[in-house]
Amino acid sequence: MKLIFMGTPEFAVSFLETLHNSRHQVALVVTQPDKPKGRGQKLAAPPVKEKALELGLPVAQPVSLKTPEFHDLIRAQNADLLVVVAYRILPDTLFPLARFGAVNVHGSLLPKFRGAAPVQWAVATGEAETGVTVFQLDKEIDHGGVLARAVTPIGPEETAGDLFIRLQGMGRDALMAALDDLEAGRAKPEPQDHGKSTPAPKLKKEDGLLDFRKPAHHLHDRIRGFNPYPICYAIQAGTGRILRIHAARREPSPPGLMAVYDAVKLGIQLSPDTEIVESGTMRVSQDRHPIIATGEGWLKLLEVQWEGKPRVSGPDFINGLQPAERESLRFQ
Repeated sequence: MKLIFMGTPEFAVSFLETLHNSRHQVALVVTQPDKPKGRGQKLAAPPVKEKALELGLPVAQPVSLKTPEFHDLIRAQNADLLVVVAYRILPDTLFPLARFGAVNVHGSLLPKFRGAAPVQWAVATGEAETGVTVFQLDKEIDHGGVLARAVTPIGPEETAGDLFIRLQGMGRDALMAALDDLEAGRAKPEPQDHGKSTPAPKLKKEDGLLDFRKPAHHLHDRIRGFNPYPICYAIQAGTGRILRIHAARREPSPPGLMAVYDAVKLGIQLSPDTEIVESGTMRVSQDRHPIIATGEGWLKLLEVQWEGKPRVSGPDFINGLQPAERESLRFQ
């Protein structure tokens, strides 16, 4: 089939390569305009443009997708299908300009996690599994009939960055299967159950702020889900210093320590020498990692970074503190 590929970030590059190396023809690549980058603010091409030029494919970078000129360009390709991977919302006036309309590869099991960050939110909310969905585009966002899907479990320590890599391969396979079905005339789009939809909005830096009144498993999921972006962080009480938390793990209560919320929830009789600490309070574990009391259990910090400083391991973080800080550090 003759295809028009639409995508922008690194995630979309491998899909473009797969289509280029297949029996299908990529007639045109559409991507976002170049943007200023770095200290010098020099214009930088998006990853999909760089790959398209490397492959010798024509590239269009429209500022607007609604202009008559862009519609004329798409119409002139006489394409069978628009293939969209991590691009932007298309006006529905483009769909009739290709024989089979447009399909999108989405990083979730639609209708769950509709929106710009499905992979991150699936991990951050503690989902046990996720996957990819190839579906037909229509007037509404992530709404059309499903052509192919693939399911995978989410590992207990897996980050969104790890999951992205796995989903790329699954998404390429699902896309190629959907193209085969469309071309052979056997595609039967399955309507989504819109009553089961959940949102996956675009991530903001503020989404990474941790609330230590929440259970440790909740915080652990958010730290995994927001890695590599926006990276979760905590604010030191009294100073406002920001500690970025790149990796952490749930931890049972250490001997002689109990988070105040745990003590209340469990309603257990505590020995007189058990120290009750408020959520957000840091202590040092037996293996010299920082551990923080939460609304349920403790969170062991494996890799952290004071804002403006290098990333360090948990033990190195402890070694960098003054002795008094190791017993007084607390986060909001």
